[in-house]
Formats: sequence, C-alpha cells, structure tokens
Amino acid sequence: MTTIPSPMALALAEAEAAAARGEVPVGAVLVDRDGGLLAAAGNRVETDRDPTAHAEMLVLRAGAARLGATHLAECDLYVTLEPCAMCAAAIALARLRRLYFGAYDAKTGAVEHGPRLFDQPTTHHRPEIYGGIGERRAASLLRAFFRDRRHSAQTGPERIGVVNPSTLLSRPKGFVRCHGIKRS
Repeated sequence: MTTIPSPMALALAEAEAAAARGEVPVGAVLVDRDGGLLAAAGNRVETDRDPTAHAEMLVLRAGAARLGATHLAECDLYVTLEPCAMCAAAIALARLRRLYFGAYDAKTGAVEHGPRLFDQPTTHHRPEIYGGIGERRAASLLRAFFRDRRHSAQTGPERIGVVNPSTLLSRPKGFVRCHGIKRS
C-alpha cells in the first residue's frame, strides 16, 4: 500500500471538511521548501458565495499574506483535484515550485486536461507537476459527494439548493443567455 504524503493527507482532510459543509470536496495545502505548513483550506464557494473561493485560491492568498510576497517560488501546493483554469493561472502567477494533485479532472481540469495551461507558450511559469497523489481517496470523496447530491435531488426539493422544476416560470420572450444569443 502506498503512503500518502502528510500534506496531501491534510488536503484530503480539508476536502472531507468541505464536503461536510456542502461544498465540493476539494482541499489544498501550501507548504514551504522545508515542508512547513503555510496554509490549508477546503472549498468555500457556497459558504462565502464567492465563485473564486476554490481551495487553491484560498491557500495561495493566505500563503502570500503570511509571507508578505506575491511570488511563492519556494512553496509547494498539494491539492486533491487537478486545478481548473483559474487556479492553474494563479499557480503560474504565484510562481510555485511544485504542484501535487490527487484526482485527475477530465471535465474542468486545466493541467493535464482541457487547456493544459502550463504547456501554453504564453504561460510565464511552469511548476514541477506530480499528479495522481492520493488519487483513489480523492476521487472516492468526489464520487460519493456527487452521488449523494444526485440522490438528494431525486428525493425532493426540500434539500437546500435543489430547485423543483414545476415551480420555475418559463423564460420571458427575448430572454438573453449569458453568451449573448437571444432566444425566442
């Protein structure tokens, strides 16, 4: 059996805590060059009502504040899920030394999937990248979370955040979608 490095174990604990709060179970930990803990967080998107409150963003902000620096070149990030485009861009801007992530994300990941941000010629910094660290446990947390959400959605609208479709009004004529295409 493979041992999960302690920063990733802490990130997984943060992911579990996020799930208990009703957040997508993603956790992140930022450590210094010697492995000293700088910051740890789980997703807080719903809690803070902030679409940028991903675990990675929270620990990067906290680490930068703690060190009083915008570049975290001597720091390593452990995160339970392959970072999205927003988080990958923030990782590049922070100039992190290493990125360790757990589960791969074929849908919204931007490191090994999608835009592969660090492979773009316009990306100014590419950290060392190690994927699949604690992957089974991270993927299991995510699967269980979304399975439970689907189950809750099927059992009734009393669950917070689940909308009963019969209570929705039809779209008004001329409704404009976010991408600007008018629908009639």
